[in-house]
Amino acid sequence: MSGAGHSTVSNVLEDEGWFVVDNLPPQMLGPLAELTIRAGGAVPRLAVAIDARGRSVTPDLSRALDDVRAKGLSPVVLFLDASDPVLVRRFEGVRRPHPLQTSGGTVLDALREERELLEPVREMADIFIDTTDTNVHQLAAKVRAAMRPAGATGADLHLTVLSFGFKHGVPVDAENLADVRFLPNPHWVPELRPRTGLDAEVAAHVFADPAAEQFVDAYSRCLRIMTRGYRDEGKRFAVVAVGCTGGKHRSVAIAEQLAGRLSGDGVVTHAVHRDLGRE
Repeated sequence: MSGAGHSTVSNVLEDEGWFVVDNLPPQMLGPLAELTIRAGGAVPRLAVAIDARGRSVTPDLSRALDDVRAKGLSPVVLFLDASDPVLVRRFEGVRRPHPLQTSGGTVLDALREERELLEPVREMADIFIDTTDTNVHQLAAKVRAAMRPAGATGADLHLTVLSFGFKHGVPVDAENLADVRFLPNPHWVPELRPRTGLDAEVAAHVFADPAAEQFVDAYSRCLRIMTRGYRDEGKRFAVVAVGCTGGKHRSVAIAEQLAGRLSGDGVVTHAVHRDLGRE
């Protein structure tokens, strides 16, 4: 979706050594892939940013991907999305029109048309990232985890363990979500209130309750079953979300523990704390 962060993704991939082509018409994807093949190792990783400005993106892209696969390449489709209110605010913030916006239409009109055009592309996506509550640094971390070749780290699956606060909204791009509001809240301990779950004192307070250790023990066993299944299915990127009230204490401490326990055996974990600093 326009405004969902494709410029950030392009910059991150360039930093990771990819050759990035922006705003390419889908019809040119096949010829570009042919040039890449002829270049041999000169262009080891190619990324192409495509949006709906051509209005025939879905059939053109589908044919182009079939053409690329016929050449012996294995394309990966990454789809970026965000909620309409957030996308509208982003366009208003940069004071630029939406690519599909007409002279008499609004940004919201253009977004509705774009969603309809891109729905089949979203369905064919290998990786989906929602950037509604994601800043540029968090998006960069997700993209690096998703698109870095597995051989570079020896891992088949990159797992993001995301802490969040329910009062700031539930992340929509998580495969699994856990609620740890059943644990005592350090917010009500005056000396711990200004601290976060990254501080040893807060983590110790959270895990002083036996239920915290029991939960992490049981949940990590369940998640290992999931990660093995994801690896068997060839999935390279997944998100597990852990929520508390504000995303500052309990969810952060639990997410750090889960990330530590799930790392290894072909899985690289990334602990991301979405709502730290928002209180």
